[in-house]
This record gives sequence, structure tokens and C-alpha cells, in this order.
Amino acid sequence: MGNGKLKVRRSVAKRKGGGLNIGETKTETGTRTIVLPPSTAELLRKRKETAVSEWIFPNIYEPEKPMHPDYAYHRLKTLLKQAELPLIRFHDMRHTFATHALAGGVDAKTLSGILGHTNASFTLDTYTHVTTDMQRNASAIVRSFMDEIMLEGDDTNR
Repeated sequence: MGNGKLKVRRSVAKRKGGGLNIGETKTETGTRTIVLPPSTAELLRKRKETAVSEWIFPNIYEPEKPMHPDYAYHRLKTLLKQAELPLIRFHDMRHTFATHALAGGVDAKTLSGILGHTNASFTLDTYTHVTTDMQRNASAIVRSFMDEIMLEGDDTNR
């Protein structure tokens, strides 16, 4: 990670029967660079400075290995419970991020790249509920400026 960018180069997944699979991302587009907000980049930079291995989040018993996904999930549940927030999964946070990003005006192609989707159409298919709301908003905007144009062209209102 440098210059506020996070490079996603590999994945960590539970192996059936125990252990971890550490390897390439599921797809070629899964390997990507994400520009982070400065505050997040700074937190990760500080964490990396004190890291005891290549992993920013290592296994606490075997630091040469990454943190097990189950541990990360249980830690998330503990933090959410302490904060009196609803219990959600990491994947739920990913969906929340994507929904807010689309609703906030991030274009589908950019979001697709951030999420590591193969193409923007998959992102749009996955978040159809957001794009439908966005289409309704766009329709209201178009209706508003069309009303203004129609009123300007109407001589009876002058």
C-alpha cells in the first residue's frame, strides 16, 4: 500500500476440513488497486509499520500466516455487539458500500472496478434496486426541467 492505494493481490479463504487457501483472486479483475480515503490509508499505514510479518492482519498465534476469516468475523460480531449495532456480515458491509456508492453518484464502471466485478453489467444487475431508485430520481429531475421549459414557452404565463 502506497500513496493511499490498496493493492488487492490475493485472497484468503477457509479450506473445507480446516486450514486456509491463500491464492489468487477468483477472477483477473479481482486483482485490483483501490484508492482509499486518506483517513483509512493512514490507519492501514500505521498498522503496517508495526506489522510483524507481511500480513497487516496476521494470525495472532502464527504471524507468518494471515488472520483466519472466522476470527475476523467473530471480532466483527463482538465490536458490533459492543456498539449496540445490528449483527451483519462483511459481505453485508460490501453491499451497503456498493448501494451507497451508486446512490451517491459513483458510476457503475468505477464501482465495478472497486468491487472486483468482471464487468459493470454484473454490478448493475446485482444492485438493481439502487439503479431503479436512481432512475426514478432521474425521471423526477427530467420532469422538473421539462416543466420549467414548458412554462417558459407558454405565453399565457408571461
